[in-house]
Amino acid sequence: MTGCVVGWGDGSYGPVPPAAFSGVSAISAGTLDGLALNGGSVLAWGDNNFRETEVPAAATSGVSAIASGWGHELALKNGKVIAWGNDWNGQIDLPATVASGVTAISTSGQHSLALKQNGQVISWGSRTDVPASATSGVSAISAGGDHNLVLKAGKVIAWGDNTYGQTTVPTAATSGVSAISAGFNHSLALKNGQVIAWGQDNVGQTNVPPGLTGVVAVDAGWNHNLALLADGKLAWWGSDLAGETDVVATSSLAAVSAGGSKSLVLQNPGDPTFCTPPA
Repeated sequence: MTGCVVGWGDGSYGPVPPAAFSGVSAISAGTLDGLALNGGSVLAWGDNNFRETEVPAAATSGVSAIASGWGHELALKNGKVIAWGNDWNGQIDLPATVASGVTAISTSGQHSLALKQNGQVISWGSRTDVPASATSGVSAISAGGDHNLVLKAGKVIAWGDNTYGQTTVPTAATSGVSAISAGFNHSLALKNGQVIAWGQDNVGQTNVPPGLTGVVAVDAGWNHNLALLADGKLAWWGSDLAGETDVVATSSLAAVSAGGSKSLVLQNPGDPTFCTPPA
């Protein structure tokens, strides 16, 4: 489904651009910026200190996936990664291996991941290491603050910083997992419609709402989480220091994305409450 973007939380993003009020197929909430994909063209808004909202010409058509990090952005086009914005740690210095054959991208902090057609994971930026177990057969990737999660044959593999146990995968997440998401210092996995959470919990990041079932997608922000339910409704938990869990839209949703202290959702464009551009 394509729809309109609704956002709340830290006001530094600014208002959603008019082009994101309909026809959007994907969203990505970064730390400083928001991204949306409309008809293969990337829309970017928010902070521009690193020129991260200046979308390059190559990313204005034919893009199939997007990912927003800490002041840098990624787009996937015909199997090739495009990057722009902050380059403090080489986030946009793309390795030659991501120029073709890439099927998925992920970023959150100041490093990025790409998944190749053969299930190989590539990492660059502030973290470049990839364990041998993630060099083949991987089906999903998620980059966190300074740690990574990947999914292989239903098992979560994690590496990187483990100060808060964010890479200590619980037994329940070693089989039957269908989706993953890495936050700043915590981790999420989706299994049989239920969320498994581990890692830092200073603001309730791992306090999954009791009885939460029927989840079809989950996204970890830096310190908060969003979950999409099968009926198009929303569940949330974690930090609310900047209003990131002061939820605005709770139903008729098709996608969710949690950023640094911002939340984005993709809503059915038939809702006049949120999907009508300002005059």
